[in-house]
Amino acid sequence: MSALRLTLAFGPLVTFTQFMVYLASTAMRVLLSWSSGKDSAWALHTLRGDGIEVVGLLTTLNEEAARVSMQGVRRELLLAQAEALGLPMWEVPLPAPCPNEEYERRMDQAIERAVSEGISHVAFGDLFLEDVRAYREEMMAPTGIEPLFPIWCGENGTRALAERMMASGVRAVITCVDPSQLDASFAGRSWDRTVLPAGVDPLGERGEFHTFCWAGPMFPTPLSIAIGEVIERDGFWWADVTPG
Repeated sequence: MSALRLTLAFGPLVTFTQFMVYLASTAMRVLLSWSSGKDSAWALHTLRGDGIEVVGLLTTLNEEAARVSMQGVRRELLLAQAEALGLPMWEVPLPAPCPNEEYERRMDQAIERAVSEGISHVAFGDLFLEDVRAYREEMMAPTGIEPLFPIWCGENGTRALAERMMASGVRAVITCVDPSQLDASFAGRSWDRTVLPAGVDPLGERGEFHTFCWAGPMFPTPLSIAIGEVIERDGFWWADVTPG
């Protein structure tokens, strides 16, 4: 995109909304990195709200357990989300444990497919971790596909964003807890910013917890779920979410 074209279209002062509408008008085709959690769900809502075409959801799965890598969510629930959202799921199976070199090799294959299918951008639900953003930008740089961070808000912006998400009807269950940062009793509980202890990011951006999003303005109707067994494994506490 050209700064000159933006200036000609809107003048020297370009609002974020004008910029996003401009991007949408340039036939963006966006693949969204999808964890099944509230942040990726809100990223989808944000992109669609700005008129940007999202053409698929990209997710990594533990190939043996058939679960989302960090959330621990069952594949069947992942596919239920995709069906409700009307989007295809791009699955990247990963071994466990997965060396970083193998992770990058398999992700490179997914990005090669994206290039061949005319994907222009990959969007991520990151919020403020600069090292994570820099890593994604570095990995995407040689591909010709641009990274997008539609809900990036900075460390001081997560409380307001969490409040906006909750007010809009976003509902999620905490599926994974790092007990070194948050009490294990939160595994299996509903995500609610107001009950999280002081010092815990309200959106769990530092890895304090991970979620499965089952309702919100991005879904036509809420997904039916049930909370099963809560177990400790590999130093984390996991809540098994099943179809309700």
